Amino acid sequence: MMTTVDNRLQTLWEGCMRNDRKQQEMLYKMLAPKMLAVCMRYAKDKDEAQDILQEGFIKMFKNMNNYRGEGSLEGWIRRIMVHSAISRYRKAKSTILVDDFAGQNIPVSSSYNDNGLEARDLMNMVLELPSTYRSVFNMYAIEGFSHQEISSKLGMTELLSRTTLYRARTLLKNKLNELALRESHCMAG
Repeated sequence: MMTTVDNRLQTLWEGCMRNDRKQQEMLYKMLAPKMLAVCMRYAKDKDEAQDILQEGFIKMFKNMNNYRGEGSLEGWIRRIMVHSAISRYRKAKSTILVDDFAGQNIPVSSSYNDNGLEARDLMNMVLELPSTYRSVFNMYAIEGFSHQEISSKLGMTELLSRTTLYRARTLLKNKLNELALRESHCMAG
């Protein structure tokens, strides 16, 4: 059963297929906030995320005829945004710096913050990761890509994808541990 939002999206999409500029603008306004959130996970800042968003919508409008009506339209557009972010990343990288943190001794602990860490706090921590780590982490943990797909899309080996994910998770654990330690110090005194 289609919801009101799905019906609205379908109506706008049909207008876009007729090249109705007003319908295209309305579709953009409807989906831009959600798609910007997707782009933010891959970008180093909001300006870059907005650039990815624009590139993604341009690709989407150029390739509207490729949507075959199978699956969610919003999901199809989301994939375009992710692929736009990946394309931008691949163009920007000259080399993949896996050893960004090789000189640092990063402690790994099994403790996690149980004091109500919010999703936005975790996303901010993800945004602080180096771009390669952030891209691999997002593609694997959030978008559900396999290491084989990640390696193909980012031009790295599967082993490098796995190693990069491990290091990204280690950095995130370390940040969570630091946060928990700071909170325990604040509560103690």
